[in-house]
Amino acid sequence: MSSQQTARETSPAVELGQPVRFVTAASLFDGHDASINMFRRMLQSAGAEVIHLGHNRSVEDVALAAIQEDAQGVALSSYQGGHMEYFQYLRQRLNEMGGDHIRIFGGGGGVIVQEEIQELHSSGITRIFSPEDGRRMGLEGIIEYMIDEARQARETSHPNAFPMLSMARSISLLESGDEEVRPGTQYVPVLGITGPGGSGKSSLTDELALRILNQNPSLKIAVLAVDPTRKKTGGALLGDRIRMNSLSAYPERLYFRSVATRGQSLESLKERLLGIQALIQNAGYDFIILETPGTGQEDSFITELCQKSLYVMTSEYGAPSQLEKIAMLDFADLVALNKAEKTGSEDALRYIQKQFARNRNLFDANPSDLPVYATVAGRFNDAGVHRLYNAIAELFQNAAQSISMKQMELAQSSDISVNIIPRDRANYLSEIAHAVDSYRKK
Repeated sequence: MSSQQTARETSPAVELGQPVRFVTAASLFDGHDASINMFRRMLQSAGAEVIHLGHNRSVEDVALAAIQEDAQGVALSSYQGGHMEYFQYLRQRLNEMGGDHIRIFGGGGGVIVQEEIQELHSSGITRIFSPEDGRRMGLEGIIEYMIDEARQARETSHPNAFPMLSMARSISLLESGDEEVRPGTQYVPVLGITGPGGSGKSSLTDELALRILNQNPSLKIAVLAVDPTRKKTGGALLGDRIRMNSLSAYPERLYFRSVATRGQSLESLKERLLGIQALIQNAGYDFIILETPGTGQEDSFITELCQKSLYVMTSEYGAPSQLEKIAMLDFADLVALNKAEKTGSEDALRYIQKQFARNRNLFDANPSDLPVYATVAGRFNDAGVHRLYNAIAELFQNAAQSISMKQMELAQSSDISVNIIPRDRANYLSEIAHAVDSYRKK
């Protein structure tokens, strides 16, 4: 049996009913993410739930994520030379936000020298791993040490004096079965977002959240993002938060929580999500967005968790007949054809509109009147996302659990926006390179 297998089998994260949670990132102005990617994969393999933020992340981003996600540990790589200020400021911000129990781990190869490691340890950093630690403990030993420390952090936390951390801890207790939720007196509307993996759900969620907060200064919203747990190890990569740029702009009005399925049945998962929604409602939030993991053709269970639903897809669904198999085209209140800048999106939009109308017997409907929208979530100020936001605002204005949201003024009316580079010229640089290369080979 390998040492890595032994670490997995004896890991506290696997033994406990509730896995430990880590936030992982590379520090600000640091694009070296190879090492942190390796460590977050090993944490997942050891049974931890990992909220990965990617590279070039500020202290505020990391601290906010650790608090909102109720993480017990933060793992950072820092190769940019500013590690002393970065780690010490992170410790300070976590303490100010009630996260003095959160363990901080880091590494930077030979960039962080031994004297600096000792100073950081004395400043409250749990452990900075040096190259010598790697040789002595091994990677599996480092992971086991981190998870053991994180488990102790969960046992010593006292979050009641800090509202955001208190709500995050209440969600964790609910997930572990240690807390019951009393329904609130006011019902908060919920928008469910689902769709196949890779359709851009998280990016579109971020764009919609940004518009809601921009247009409605008095509203507070929460986003729940569900990701699957790996059956083999019990770990999970909770990666939707990396797309949420709106968190930096509105940290006090936007709460984001990543939720792992933890191998539960749909009924158990539904019960858990309804409980989390009730906690968020009781905390005074006005609107909830629920995003499910990437789904296939049978994905309509989200309609049982929300008042209105949005199905996000791309033009890469196969033949038009495949649309007849997508259950959410029967149930969704809105459909977004995302990544609409890709070739073939005009035809895809037309086929989706036809299928949407056919499913509802709207044979005489004008396609432009149907709630099917072409969007490019990755484009700044995309008109398609504007129209989708307006449709959501109108939908919830007239819903049973209504909420008033200001609509945006639209300056563009076309369904498929024009690209900076026309589609038929998208590969022109490749064609030039191919022509030059072919000439040189003659």
